[in-house]
Amino acid sequence: MSSFFIPLGALNATSTAVSAVGNNLANLNTTGYKNSTVTFSDMMSQQIGGTVAASQVGMGVAAPLVKHQFSQGAIQSTGGDFDAAIQGNGFFIVKNPEGTTGYTRAGNFTLDQAGNLVTSSGAAVQGWMGTGGVVSPSGAVTNITIPASSLQIPVPTTKFSVSANLDASAATNATFSTPMQVVDSLGANHTLTVTYTKTGPNAWSYDVTIPGDDLKGGTAGTATSVAKGNLTFDTAGKLLTPAATAAPVAVNVTNFANGAANQNMGWNLYNTDLTSTTTQFTQASAASGTTQDGLTSAQPVKIQMGANGVIVAQYSNGKTIKVAQVAVAGISNPESLYAVGNNEFALGANTAAPSIGAANTGGRGAVIGNSLEASTVDIATEFTNLMQFQRSYQANSKVITTMDELAQDVINIKR
Repeated sequence: MSSFFIPLGALNATSTAVSAVGNNLANLNTTGYKNSTVTFSDMMSQQIGGTVAASQVGMGVAAPLVKHQFSQGAIQSTGGDFDAAIQGNGFFIVKNPEGTTGYTRAGNFTLDQAGNLVTSSGAAVQGWMGTGGVVSPSGAVTNITIPASSLQIPVPTTKFSVSANLDASAATNATFSTPMQVVDSLGANHTLTVTYTKTGPNAWSYDVTIPGDDLKGGTAGTATSVAKGNLTFDTAGKLLTPAATAAPVAVNVTNFANGAANQNMGWNLYNTDLTSTTTQFTQASAASGTTQDGLTSAQPVKIQMGANGVIVAQYSNGKTIKVAQVAVAGISNPESLYAVGNNEFALGANTAAPSIGAANTGGRGAVIGNSLEASTVDIATEFTNLMQFQRSYQANSKVITTMDELAQDVINIKR
């Protein structure tokens, strides 16, 4: 009765193929979905007398193999703060509520009520948390938790610099002043004023002052000096003294009126490459910029996914802090993974051990923030396959009806 079993097996195999096509089409718009392909293979043959190959008759088709094809999907910009897409190899790692680990290409992440970064199904995204604005993508991964409102504590100024040129043609006793903002231990801003006075050829004095209102015992409307000294320049207009090897100018402020701690600051007259920040050329005295390392207290105004899965918090004072980084798992034989639903895959019996690390390292793909990877299903290909499987189903159905007619003829002969 193999004449019946062979087409019946083909109907089952074709039905499986049609189901695979239907599943692909159903996930046409599923983020990060990888389309399935169907592979058919014949069953062993039976020998019909003799020993030559010409006497073999096949036993039909085996159950088809359905495999996901892990090709790259199109990257689509979404603008979502926590959306992420992998460009290249790799998977996001998630931890399900029941404790199982899953792997997914779908990066449509959100925050739950506790501030955990989760998938659309509620699985916790794995990665590394930052400490002090530094993320170390090493060691064991953990849940990523984003603080809903993390106040950034103030950082008092410890060093500052002023980039300025002093007019070499200025008359003796000519002055030039420029303001400089610094931050105290309570996060308050104070304006220091640096006043330069020409004392002779290639020679200037400086006086750093702070408003008297800012100090206990200070006189309102009268500046209090906190540092004084002299500058000399060579004939090329470069700073000669203090020398580049000298310590920064000490600027010490005590008795802040607001109760902030006494502050010892260093005024850097040289850049890290030992070029001076202050020059003396024949052009109008002017400051081109100031820098200082203090920070006022601030609230986060935006937290979003950045390049390579680094989650960055932007604060109201303009400072950006690295909060966390999403981990990426590299799997050398992803076709061995099996789908478990919710856009997740689990490790199969033959799956190589995942290599977990930062994006864009060790053969792992780059993570693009504010974007998602589209489904790899091609609707034209799927409809073509569907028509092919439909014809196959119809043809095998015809074989069964033909065999049924032949069986009826045999029964009629007996009658």
